[in-house]
Amino acid sequence: MTQRPSRPVRVLASALAAGALLTTAACSDGDDSGADGADTTRISSSPLAQESPAALTPAGARAALVTEGDLEGDWDQVKDAADWRDSLLVGKVDVADFLTAKTNAADCQRFLDALYSDDLLGKPSGASALTGFEEGDSRLLYQVAAYDRKALSGSLAWLKSLPVTCDQFTATDSSGGKRTVQVTERSLPKEGDARQGLRVTVQGTSGGAATTLTLDVAALRVGTDAITITNGGLDGVDGDSTDTAAELGTGRLEQVQAGRTPSANPGDTD
Repeated sequence: MTQRPSRPVRVLASALAAGALLTTAACSDGDDSGADGADTTRISSSPLAQESPAALTPAGARAALVTEGDLEGDWDQVKDAADWRDSLLVGKVDVADFLTAKTNAADCQRFLDALYSDDLLGKPSGASALTGFEEGDSRLLYQVAAYDRKALSGSLAWLKSLPVTCDQFTATDSSGGKRTVQVTERSLPKEGDARQGLRVTVQGTSGGAATTLTLDVAALRVGTDAITITNGGLDGVDGDSTDTAAELGTGRLEQVQAGRTPSANPGDTD
């Protein structure tokens, strides 16, 4: 800041001020990034993002869950979602598929087990809540929970690695039946602070008939809280419902973190 002139020279002062404004405007049109490429001046346009998030409570976790009305289609909410388990996800990974990378087999076994137990991001460090919906033979499980920040970042990085380390492998069930599992990356709406999506197919037999289970798997971090979604079934997967749950659910969680109560109106988080 320049010092105020000792005597009034109004014309000169005005010219200098105008020049300073022009210089500032010119600088504003340039790149605000620092030397390492990080944006050092970015301010979120979301009012919620500028507020300090409140610690997630059990009541807050429940309020952040999506509702039947939030989802597109004919989804019906169920009461037994915590007991859902799909037997096609039970199996021992065939290590022979990983002749040169035995550690990958352990990652794939961990993933298969986590899918079965609905524990994709590890154990929550705080409050958590879940709900589930059915539409025909498809199921959508939706969870909100608080996590340790470092552990949560590690879990998301692990999920991101799976389309490479576990792109395709074989799992054997207790009766010797073989299942082929494929894992590919799936894009998600750009919501939250970080996100990872996967598409998983499990080909095997059920009741003596060949069958394929297809699932969307989504994880979105919002601060130290996270949303996980698994959606699909034997008739395929409705990807639009996955995206809708991710978009509206993130908004609901941000509302809770800001100390607000999400609107009861479907899709309305303002």
